[in-house]
Amino acid sequence: MLDITLSGLAQPLQLLPGGAVWLPQLRTLLIADAHFGKAVTFRRLGVPVPEGTTGGTLERLDALVAQTGARQVVFLGDFLHSAWAHAPSTQNLLARWRAAHPALRLTLVRGNHDDRAGDPPTALGMAVVDEPLIVGEGAGQLALCHHPQRVPGSYVLAGHWHPCVSLSGTGRDRLRLPCFWFGDPGERAVGVLPAFGSFTGMHPISRMAGDRVFAVAGQAVREVPA
Repeated sequence: MLDITLSGLAQPLQLLPGGAVWLPQLRTLLIADAHFGKAVTFRRLGVPVPEGTTGGTLERLDALVAQTGARQVVFLGDFLHSAWAHAPSTQNLLARWRAAHPALRLTLVRGNHDDRAGDPPTALGMAVVDEPLIVGEGAGQLALCHHPQRVPGSYVLAGHWHPCVSLSGTGRDRLRLPCFWFGDPGERAVGVLPAFGSFTGMHPISRMAGDRVFAVAGQAVREVPA
């Protein structure tokens, strides 16, 4: 867990190696791009992909809830990958996970995949809202979105882009790692979380002056110098 502060933002953020953001003042865990049911979607299309990705993602989420003592989880869009994510194999796993956390508040900020997949089953007891979801107040006000966008008066935390950063070694080695990407609160007040799902792609970022980037490598989160 890495504590960071962003210039002009009063609310502290904690970056978790699992690719989530913890808001200690609100006891809220932020998860972007879980894409539950993506593997079953690919298999329905005839593409041979590994099984067990939904279970693996839920195990990682379970560990973060236990680690932080979260009272709420906010999913920053793309909770379900497609309409095929409503298959019993996926929904049964989600239902069992939910039954293990009956007091945990769950909120989904709809993303583009949620528009196609439809809202999660009501049995999951999840509040579903359109972006932006405003939390906090004053200098600590955040706008929780799926799409990275400016929201006047707020610092935005979003997903959608599945950001990654490329690192080069002395032996011409190159490594791509998922990353947190934060724009300057004064000019581009938008931060993007890495995709949380176990079966998601990554897209390189286009870093600009003033940005802060934090790479996720195993159980470590490290800031990448400009």
